[in-house]
Amino acid sequence: MKKVLITRRISDNAVNLIKEAGYEVTVYAESKDLTQQQLIEMCEGHCGLLSVGPNQLDANFFKSCPQIKAVALMSVGYDKVDIAAATKFDVPISNTPDVLNEATADIAFLLMLSVARKTFYMHKTIERGEWTFFDPLKNLGQEIYGKTLGVFGLGRIGFEMAKKAKYAYGMNIIYHNRNKNAKAEKQLKAQYVSFDELLEQSDVLSVHANLSDETKGIFNRSAFEKMRPNAIFINAARGAIHNENDLIKALQDQTIWGAGLDVTNPEPMKKDNPLLQMENVCVLPHIGSATEETREKMAIMAAENVVAALKGEQMPQIIDPGFYLDK
Repeated sequence: MKKVLITRRISDNAVNLIKEAGYEVTVYAESKDLTQQQLIEMCEGHCGLLSVGPNQLDANFFKSCPQIKAVALMSVGYDKVDIAAATKFDVPISNTPDVLNEATADIAFLLMLSVARKTFYMHKTIERGEWTFFDPLKNLGQEIYGKTLGVFGLGRIGFEMAKKAKYAYGMNIIYHNRNKNAKAEKQLKAQYVSFDELLEQSDVLSVHANLSDETKGIFNRSAFEKMRPNAIFINAARGAIHNENDLIKALQDQTIWGAGLDVTNPEPMKKDNPLLQMENVCVLPHIGSATEETREKMAIMAAENVVAALKGEQMPQIIDPGFYLDK
């Protein structure tokens, strides 16, 4: 059995890399998500899985698919995977770190500027025929030069966001992490603060943390109430990190000034969501890594990971660093 299942259409180069390694490839090409049971059924006859999209890979999945010997994720995040269960069932799991850092940070930076100048909403006024009389007191945004950027989760992507803000707009950088980031403190003069201080001091608060039990829903009513009334909230990480109903209320009550989202809770967002009609809000459909170059690199990396594991080699981007220690 030398077959690999891929759960989305991806780069031909990545598919060919797997084929050239001697494996047949099955590509699920329909434009709808698989249920877990459907995925389990599709995995029959396959020894490897290249998982793209929100596939739930838990203990039930691994128990039901003993023939799967390796899973390569085409994403950085792995919140849909029970890593402990995978290790228990002797299945290595990899992701695609680093290659999408700049592209994702670009989206967060774009959202920050777009919210500050109300660009999405102002574009809609042209479509509605409302670009008529010039009123110097209307449609005013805010400048971000020299203001404070707070980063929640100053890892690789958060660092790229902070770097752009520091060098392009002279923004002061504060951050909250599980651990201090010495590189950011030295290169960007970033200052480590508590979570409450992050909320209280940020003019722009940009989220780049992993989704976990600790971070799920952490940006809720209580958090938004501690933020500045001029604050802009940006989330380009995972939608479940913020409570969307609480965010809507905070914007409606002018508790905070604006929000830019590349991720929503839930996804996809419904077209009647009130956030889409708000003047100071910009929403994108989770396109942080959506450049030709980045998606190509992600697909190639995922393909290399699954091939390596199936050949009995260590995955270059193994998530559980202790997986191979006892092998």
